[in-house]
Amino acid sequence: MKFTGPKAKRCRRQGTNIYGSDKYDKILQRKPYGPGKGPRTRGKRPSEYGKQLLEKQKARDMFGLSERQFIRLYKSAAASKEQTGEKLLNLLERRLDNTLYRAGFALTRLQSRQFASHGLFTVNGVRVTSPSYRLKEGDIVEIRSKSKNSSVFSPIMEAHEKYMPPSWLKVDVANLKFEVTGQPEADDFEQAIDVRQVIEYYSRR
Repeated sequence: MKFTGPKAKRCRRQGTNIYGSDKYDKILQRKPYGPGKGPRTRGKRPSEYGKQLLEKQKARDMFGLSERQFIRLYKSAAASKEQTGEKLLNLLERRLDNTLYRAGFALTRLQSRQFASHGLFTVNGVRVTSPSYRLKEGDIVEIRSKSKNSSVFSPIMEAHEKYMPPSWLKVDVANLKFEVTGQPEADDFEQAIDVRQVIEYYSRR
């Protein structure tokens, strides 16, 4: 199941802003310790398994995946001939919702997931409503004409003036359009995830 509880609580537990919104940065600054704990309270040191579990949960929550979806991606990465950790991050990066976020067409991954699930964008001219749709090199993603003038994109366009998209995406900001021109490299992956811990967690199973 996907987490549907208080997002601030989960950010504090994991010690990082997994949702991207500025308000969670402020919450972490105001209360950086875990939920239910004061600054003088000492918690137990987590085991190696506990650290791995927490990192797996953080990765899941950051990309908004259910456990079943995440295991499916892990198995796909493990079955490939590439390094499992890098392949897993590559698969996560190439999800439609994440690429919308990486292209700068959404302020958070939560918002980009909503855009994708509502079918606001097309892939190669075809409306896609699956956030997990995996993009490949040569794919062109573009806002649907009926959605282009939506007021929701005004603050996004303003924020985009200071944003630099990754090199594997060729972005046309004015037309809310981008092309996948390559594969995400190590520097393009989500740096807040210790993928080694994630792989070690699943390798125990």
